[in-house]
Amino acid sequence: MNRPEREATVRRIMDRSVPSVPPELYGEVVRRGGRMLRRRRAARRLLWLLLAAVVVAFVVWALMVQPWVEPPSETTPPLTDW
Repeated sequence: MNRPEREATVRRIMDRSVPSVPPELYGEVVRRGGRMLRRRRAARRLLWLLLAAVVVAFVVWALMVQPWVEPPSETTPPLTDW
């Protein structure tokens, strides 16, 4: 298919009338779209809440365990020069 044929085909496609959409379809689409947006919003809020709970749990654990502090030695050092 050469360029003039492609252009003619595109013109024929664009000159066609736009197919009509049934009017009752609009309400159904709006209802489903609203439900989908509410579900996405709820899922996003749930994930943020879960992330916040994980951060709080980590902070509480870190403050209780204090992993940055060197643990106390289990044995006493040997006594020399007594």
